[in-house]
Amino acid sequence: MICDRQQADMEVDVIISGCGPVGALTSNLLGSMGVRTLVLEQDLAPHGQPRAFSCDDEALRIYQAAGLVDELQRDMRQSQFFEYVGGSGKRFAQVNPGQTDFGYGYTPLWFFHQPLLERSLREGMQRFPHVNLEIGAALESLEQDASGVTVRYRQVQTGEVRTVRGRFLLGCDGARSSVRKALNIKLSGRTYDELWLAVSGVVEGELPDMCRFVCDPKRPAFVATGAAGQFRWEFMLMPGETREYMERPETIRALLTPYIDPDRVNIQRAQVYTFHCLNAAKWRDGNVFLLGDAAHTMPPFMGQGLTSGLRDASNLAWKLHRVLQGLAPDSLLNTYEEERRPHVESLQKLCIRVGHLFLARNSLVATARDALLRAVQRIPRVKRFIQGFEFKQAPRHNEGFYFDGGSKDSEPPQGSFFIQPKVRLQSGEEVLLDEALGNEFAVLCRANAPAAQREAARGLAEALGGRLLAVQADEDDAGKVSSVVDVTGKLDAWFSRYTADVVVLRPDRFVFGAVKAEQLPELRDALGV
Repeated sequence: MICDRQQADMEVDVIISGCGPVGALTSNLLGSMGVRTLVLEQDLAPHGQPRAFSCDDEALRIYQAAGLVDELQRDMRQSQFFEYVGGSGKRFAQVNPGQTDFGYGYTPLWFFHQPLLERSLREGMQRFPHVNLEIGAALESLEQDASGVTVRYRQVQTGEVRTVRGRFLLGCDGARSSVRKALNIKLSGRTYDELWLAVSGVVEGELPDMCRFVCDPKRPAFVATGAAGQFRWEFMLMPGETREYMERPETIRALLTPYIDPDRVNIQRAQVYTFHCLNAAKWRDGNVFLLGDAAHTMPPFMGQGLTSGLRDASNLAWKLHRVLQGLAPDSLLNTYEEERRPHVESLQKLCIRVGHLFLARNSLVATARDALLRAVQRIPRVKRFIQGFEFKQAPRHNEGFYFDGGSKDSEPPQGSFFIQPKVRLQSGEEVLLDEALGNEFAVLCRANAPAAQREAARGLAEALGGRLLAVQADEDDAGKVSSVVDVTGKLDAWFSRYTADVVVLRPDRFVFGAVKAEQLPELRDALGV
């Protein structure tokens, strides 16, 4: 393998293998930071199948950071509710994500059409002249040394073999990752025995508003109205049913009939699949990183597979940028897996628990489940927990690149995903908070803080290459720094809860630390600036 950088055909900062949603999103984030990026995609045409189907509020906030949320939202559908019904068709639980606000700027359940999503992400890459996509590029081998990685790939149309040298290589190439295989990184976990038939199609005429988990022991199913006129049905195969039988048009027609007139459906995809709950043994090998399905897969019952990959990209991209700029040591990159793996593993466990609820195959157990869930929801707090989607895993890191100090709260602010309420700019425009912060580190303080505190916070922001933003309680509270009006009062409540004068936000909008003014020197030391 050629490893002399002088012999490489091209030299970049970051090489990305795979241009699915995770690879394309990562390239957009890196592009917005000025990172020279080459994306290698083996397929000659964008993936045309609607596989991934849903995302959440965290995903939309990440798309916002990439400058693409408005474009992507135009092709999405907000889900107002989803329900669980038993074999009789009677509902035993309902969740109302359309009425739920976890504080991140968006409601927590959105449906999308994957081909449209991928198209918009690829078009977003074109904003950056330093980001290039090479299609039909099949990775053949890689070799790395202390200063970078050399990738050898083949152009599938011409057979030409090329090399590219990069400081880092990111494997965003899915569950069958060529990058992971080249590094001989093992997967561990479980592949489930249950087979499912996934059917996607466009429905003519008016679409019913539906998102339903059918927890029927005789045939568990999932039915949902998607985006762009799409509908999704998933049916569990029963003992003795084969892939060939389930994918027959007459079988599909019979399965759809209880939910919709099959004559109204133009089926685009009907495929039997199984699902996995797997983790790579490590997500970093020297200068190579695994993201998304290349690093981890999970059952589909919480719709967290794609969003988990987007979280990976959001966590890693800014760290790569700071290391490339010489603003942080290489050891910062070790915190990628340190922070992300525990969250992924906890989500995997949650998906398995929800799956057990969904897939009860014993009719007596299912009947008892339905009755129990109806009964416990008579307790107001339990009802709020279920209907308010509170069982969804909160985005939080307990270890990693954070300030170990400040608040003594039982759940301290560092490592939490900061809220994103609306704020009013000095121009009078109201926007979501991140629009006022930019995509670098940000320092927030109260606008009415003493001048010395504001100056210390300003100096910290400048040292980080970021922005200081003062939070005003009202229009008359402005100081001499860039400020916003806390129109909802949520920022003031956050500062008060943690008795903080200053909060430092990482570029991925997780809280590095929140402290009283006298602790600013300690916080600055922890940041290494």
